[in-house]
Amino acid sequence: MPIMPSTILFSFLLFFTLFHANAFVFEGFHNNSKLILNGTSIIKTSSLLRLTNTSTNIIGHAFYANPFQMINTTNSSLQPNPSYSFSTSFVFSIVSPSSGSGGFGLAFTIAPSTDFQGAEAGNFLGLVNSSNNGNVSNHIFAVEFDTVNVYNGDSDTEGNHVGVNVNGVSSIFSEPAAYFEGRNGYVKEEFSMEKVDAVQAWIEYDGENKIVNVTVAPLSSKKPTKPLISNNIDLNNVLKENMFVGFSASTGQEASSHYILGWSFAMNGIAPSLNISQLPKPPSKLEDFSSFPWVKVAISILSALTVTLLCLLLFQTLYKRYTNFEALEEWELDCPHRFRYKDLHIATKGFKESELLGVGGFGAVYKGVLPTTGIEVAVKKILRSHAHGMREFAAEIESLGKLRHKNLVNLQGWCKKKNELLLVYDLIPNGSLDSILYDPNNNFVLDWDQRFNIIKGITQGLLYLHEEWEQVVIHRDVKSSNILIDLDLNARLGDFGLARLYNHDQVSHTTNVVGTIGYIAPELTRTGKVSTKSDVYAYGVLLLEIVTGKRPSDLDQFFLVDWVIENYHLGQVLEVVDPKMNLAYDEEEVELVLKLGLLCSHHKAEYRPSMKEVTRYLNFDELVPNIADWTHDVSESSRLSSGFLQFMSTSTISASNILSSTGMSTMSIEDGR
Repeated sequence: MPIMPSTILFSFLLFFTLFHANAFVFEGFHNNSKLILNGTSIIKTSSLLRLTNTSTNIIGHAFYANPFQMINTTNSSLQPNPSYSFSTSFVFSIVSPSSGSGGFGLAFTIAPSTDFQGAEAGNFLGLVNSSNNGNVSNHIFAVEFDTVNVYNGDSDTEGNHVGVNVNGVSSIFSEPAAYFEGRNGYVKEEFSMEKVDAVQAWIEYDGENKIVNVTVAPLSSKKPTKPLISNNIDLNNVLKENMFVGFSASTGQEASSHYILGWSFAMNGIAPSLNISQLPKPPSKLEDFSSFPWVKVAISILSALTVTLLCLLLFQTLYKRYTNFEALEEWELDCPHRFRYKDLHIATKGFKESELLGVGGFGAVYKGVLPTTGIEVAVKKILRSHAHGMREFAAEIESLGKLRHKNLVNLQGWCKKKNELLLVYDLIPNGSLDSILYDPNNNFVLDWDQRFNIIKGITQGLLYLHEEWEQVVIHRDVKSSNILIDLDLNARLGDFGLARLYNHDQVSHTTNVVGTIGYIAPELTRTGKVSTKSDVYAYGVLLLEIVTGKRPSDLDQFFLVDWVIENYHLGQVLEVVDPKMNLAYDEEEVELVLKLGLLCSHHKAEYRPSMKEVTRYLNFDELVPNIADWTHDVSESSRLSSGFLQFMSTSTISASNILSSTGMSTMSIEDGR
């Protein structure tokens, strides 16, 4: 077995790393702003990163949001070893069912993208599929940690094993999970990765000497002096210039939950050591001892005592909740963090008028500072007596409470006391996009680069809602006043009070027409059935609004979509660009966004693209389809729009021109946007 690189070399690399921004450390996961989560991956309230649960045939991905430069491009053709060195350390835990065996595993992965198109679950670990497994075009390096025989019986001979993979799931090096101990590191101790509470792993690649070292040990053990795997491997043709690092996990017909407790990574140096005492506690593991008769008797007795104690505790808990808040309702049992009303009352200075951020159809939004942490928040106070108040409250907790994406507003928690319902959000300092575009007291003008970045952020948020989360989320109220802008001028989509959730193979049956005039898709007035395409319509209108700086409708025979179509047909589409930008913009990008806005807001839903297609258009990966054929002319469109306004004025449907923004900002929010 090859000799591992010297300690002196890695000590120097560690010193080098401390002075370069090529390293990171997660000791527990408190938010996902620096992570890209796909599939079933979520961050638990306990700060654990869970990649998969015990559902069958699922995939979970978690990658660091920024890519790392893996190849030295300076005269790389003249260098024999252009690959940089890297190092990572992480702690993971595998929780299998209490009876029977768990299934499949997780892999530390380096890949050129976080989008693994067509990847399969089960033995393919969410990285590849049967048709592209092993293809050199994959450019994937992975170290797998499996509890079953995964792919190739000749290579992955042990169910409980560690393997090094290139471009697929057939390991080129593989060893049963074990660690070396003793002064000289010659005593090899095998262990079951799914039996111990947690496992710590170290992966080190020496780009100069082309050696990979993989070391594992139970969390209670120190790092062994001798790695489990130490082999020569040339990654020059595997790694690309910029690569993403992270984890992929999957289940099959047999399933285990896969957790990450902590993670560090470094380029050209040793990954910073993890402080074990700072990591969240490993998830509990329940073993099945029911095959022992004496255990059954003991369990019966303990179960009876436990039930009695639980009944007493339940009575006490319900009594306290009844006297201090209200009895828990059914929808409250699976919700995020519940705040004490007392803390929110203190945070908002007793909901003082000076802390008021805005007033909407369902209540008011206040700025607050949590007394326990000093964190600034926005507190949305909903009037429960309102006909839709309780429905909106439950919808936002159910949907936004579980969603985690850098382009969505983060729901921190909630509170309920008598008729007062409160939602607690991150405070977004720059307010809504609507305020920035239209507030006459706002002297700040967004330049084109900032607008294009905001468009891309909105796109990524909707892509996550429609296609990347475990369910399909239809927002139903995409508009400029529901787009909040953070300190870095990134877009955050908020206000999920009208959202609806569906399984990916389910068709929407919702028939209530809701939304804001100017953003509502035409088919909703005929069928009332929402879909992702109705969100795409509103998104298309929003694109035109961002480029032109004009509202979708002024209710006086002006409709933004019609105006842009008319200029498009006249060959003068750039005439609609917001004059506040003083012609300082990229014409190619502006024309792309205007064409895409028209395509997304097409009156026929089947012509509108998916958000995944929109992403490819915005990245100039594909050309926007020809949108010359609009079937009806502008005058007809105006008549349809006028008829729609008449319909809206006489119908009993709810429109969010009476449901303002959530108001999670420091700027004023007008009712009726």
